Amino acid sequence: MTMDATLSSHLQELRRGTVVVASLTVLREPGYGYSLLETLATAGFEVEANTLYPLLRRLEAQGLLSSAWNTDEARPRKFYTTTPEGAAIANALRTEWSRLDNAITDLDTPGSPA
Repeated sequence: MTMDATLSSHLQELRRGTVVVASLTVLREPGYGYSLLETLATAGFEVEANTLYPLLRRLEAQGLLSSAWNTDEARPRKFYTTTPEGAAIANALRTEWSRLDNAITDLDTPGSPA
């Protein structure tokens, strides 16, 4: 495996978890799949639709998102919203993310106990 392929694989693993946190955070306000894709892309998250839509269904099955169809417009859209349980999970994940970021920063600091 080349260095580029190895890096790409590790970056994909890193992003996989962050898109969960990002989605639960963004969907505190109701949103539909395509708008979430655009919001994440603008924020710098590279997510493909064929990755995001199954994730949304999984988070809904876990009770972390709720959904409702909006049929007021010509094209019906399924809107997702983070549930209270989803908000609690998102907060816990962001706290853990911060802790891990601090730990890595400490490891990278010369003279830190490793």
